[in-house]
Amino acid sequence: MVFYMVDSLMEKGDQTQRGGNGQRRSLIEELPRIVDRGKKEAQKILDGLSKSQRVTLQTNELVLPTKAIGGLTKFTGQTVRTEDNSEFLNRLIYGDNLFAMQALLAGDPETGLPSMRGRIDLIYIDPPFDSKADYRTKIHLPSVDIEQKPSVIEQFAYSDTWKDGTKSYLEMIAPRLVLMKELLSEKGSIYVHIDWHVGHYVKVIMDDIFQKENFINEVVWKRTSAHSDSGRYGINSDYILFYTKTSERIWNQQYEPYSEEYLARFRNVDPDGRKWQDGPITAKGLQGGGYSYEYKGAYGYWRCPKSTMERLDKENRLYFTKNGGIRIKRYLDETPGIPMQTIWTDVFAVNSQAHERVDYVTQKPESLLDRIVKTSSDEGSIIADFFAGSGTLGAVAEKLRRKWIMCDLGRPASMISRKRLIDQDSGPFLYQTIGDYQKEQFERSQFRRIGDLAHVVINLYGALPFPMQEGTPTNLGYIKQSKTLVFVDSPTKITGYATLKRAQELRASFMGGWSRIVVLGWNFETDIGKIIDGINDDKLEVLVIPPDLLEKLKHKADYEKLIKEGSVRFSSLQYLAVRPVIKKLADDDTEELTIELENYVLLSPDALPLDKADKDKLEKIIEEDPLSLVEYWSIDPEYDGEMFRSKWQDYRENHEESAKVDRKVKLLVPKINGKRKVCVKAVDVFGFESVTVKEVF
Repeated sequence: MVFYMVDSLMEKGDQTQRGGNGQRRSLIEELPRIVDRGKKEAQKILDGLSKSQRVTLQTNELVLPTKAIGGLTKFTGQTVRTEDNSEFLNRLIYGDNLFAMQALLAGDPETGLPSMRGRIDLIYIDPPFDSKADYRTKIHLPSVDIEQKPSVIEQFAYSDTWKDGTKSYLEMIAPRLVLMKELLSEKGSIYVHIDWHVGHYVKVIMDDIFQKENFINEVVWKRTSAHSDSGRYGINSDYILFYTKTSERIWNQQYEPYSEEYLARFRNVDPDGRKWQDGPITAKGLQGGGYSYEYKGAYGYWRCPKSTMERLDKENRLYFTKNGGIRIKRYLDETPGIPMQTIWTDVFAVNSQAHERVDYVTQKPESLLDRIVKTSSDEGSIIADFFAGSGTLGAVAEKLRRKWIMCDLGRPASMISRKRLIDQDSGPFLYQTIGDYQKEQFERSQFRRIGDLAHVVINLYGALPFPMQEGTPTNLGYIKQSKTLVFVDSPTKITGYATLKRAQELRASFMGGWSRIVVLGWNFETDIGKIIDGINDDKLEVLVIPPDLLEKLKHKADYEKLIKEGSVRFSSLQYLAVRPVIKKLADDDTEELTIELENYVLLSPDALPLDKADKDKLEKIIEEDPLSLVEYWSIDPEYDGEMFRSKWQDYRENHEESAKVDRKVKLLVPKINGKRKVCVKAVDVFGFESVTVKEVF
C-alpha cells in the first residue's frame, strides 16, 4: 500500500520545459506560461479567502519592549488594545510569505486583524537573487563557534526557488507579486530589490502584473566601491524596480545635498545676505512655447506672461544684466537640494564598523530604506516587507512613525528582527507564525488521505504499519521485536494531553496490549514539556516528526532515498525548566518576583542542520552548560492562559559577555489578589521555542 501511494505522488509529473519538437524552451518562451501559472495560483488563493478553513496567523508573542537592564526591573504596566480594530498592531511573521499574505488578505476578526486588502501603502522586498549564496549562520557559544546551515524548511524553499535556475525563481516570485498587488492601496507603491541575475526577467513579469504604464523607475544603487571581477566589468550595483498600483501614488520628493562645486556657483549676495545665482527666464528651446513682449527695454521670448514678470520684479527676483538682458534670481535658501535621480551613489553598504550592523549576510543599510519609505509613504501609512531578512524595514518604520508588517521564512532572520526592534525600544508588536502550518503543507501535498501519510511516516521511523482493514486505525504501526506500538498524529492536529492519554489507552488495550508506545507528532501544545512531566510515564515516548518531511516527499525517488539512507531523524522535544518563582511583598501595591532559569533540554543534535564537527562541539556545550544555548527569553508575569504578553526581554547581545543571557531576574509588578501565572518563553540559538508556566500563590 505504501509503495502504491508513493507511486501516486508522480501522477502530476514534473513540469516540462520542452516544446512540441522536444527542444528545451527558452526563458522568453517560458515567461508567458510562468505568468499565467502564477496568476492562477494567486487566484486560487484569492478564491479561498472566504472559506471557514482558511490560513490564519497564530500569535506567539505580543512584545511590549522592556529590555533587561540589570538589577531590579520595574514593570510599568504598558498595555495595548487588542480587542478591536481601532489600533493596528505591527507584526513580525515567521513562515512562508505566500501563507502570510493569504492570511493578511483574509483577515481574522477573532484576533482583531481586518483584511489588509488594499490597505498597504508601500511594499519593499529584497528576495534572494543569488543561486550560489551560502546562507549559513555563525553561532557564537562560550569558547566555541559553530555554523548552522539554513533549516531544512529553508533549504527546501531555497532549492525549490533555484531548482531549474532562473525559471524556478520566476515561478516563485510571480504569484507573490500578484498577491502583493492585491494588498497595495490605490495610492500604493512597490519596490523590488534585485540584481543582474534575474532583474530584467522580473521587470517583464511586473510589466504584466502591474501594467507597464505603472512602471516609474529603475533605480541603480551603487552598493560597493570599484573592484575587479575577473574577465568582466566590476559588478558593484543592485537594481530596484519601482512600480505603483495606479497613477495616484504617494510621492514625497526627496533631495540629495548640493556638492561643494555647485554651492560655489552662488556667488551673488543681496544686501540682506541671501545668496543667489542667475538663470535664464527666456523660453528659447523650452518645450510648450513662451510669451513675446518687451519689458523695461528688453524684448524677448519669455517663459512667463508679463503680469508674472512684473510680480517677480517687485519681489526683487529679476537680475538686469549690463548688456540689457533679464535673468531670474535663484536663491540658495529656497532650494532644498538636487531632486533624487535614478542613480544612488551616496548610500553605503553596512560595513563591519556600522552601528546598525546585526551580522546578517544580506542586511541592507537603513539609509536606503529611509529614502524609499520617506518618498512613498506618509506618517501612519502601513508598509510591508515579505522577505524581511534582518528587519531593516521595521527598524526604519519605527523611526519614521509608519506602521509595519514583516515576514521571513528564516528562524535566524525572525530572531534578529525581534531583538533589533526591542533594542531600539520600538512600540508594541506581534510576533506571529502561520497557524496550522503543517496542515497547509499537507493540503498542498500530493497525499490524498492522512492515513497514507501516516503509513509513510511509520515506515520512515523503522516500524511496520498495520494492514488497512476495518476497525484498525490507519495511524498505528508496530515494532514486533520490542513490542512497541507507534502512534502517528495528524498534521492537522495539535499534540497535547488528550493525545497522550489516548496513546496510553491504546498501549494497554489494542490487540492485547504493548510494552511501550511512541507518539510521533507534527505540532505540539506550547507547554507539552510540562504535560509530559505531569504524565510521568517511562513507557511513553514523544518525538517530533521532521517539519520538512512533506517537502521531502514530493516524488517516489525522494521516498526511496530516505528509506535507503535512513536519514529521517525523529527528535525529542526541547524543554525549558524554570525554578519555582519566589514572591515577596515590596509595598502595598507592588510585588517582587524572582524568576530563574534552571535547565534547557535541546533537540537531539542529529536533528539540527550542522556538520559533524559542529555537532560534536554542541554535544560538549549541552553537557557542560545547556543554558548557554538560550538566545532570548521573555516573561509575562500576568499570563492569562491565552495571549502571551512579553513584558520583559533579555538576549545575549544585551550583555558585555554576549554569549550568555542572565539566568535570573527580579521584577517589580503590580500586586494582585489570589493566584498568579508567570509564563516564561525561551528561544534557543537555533530558533526553537519553549514555554513553561509557573503558578505563584
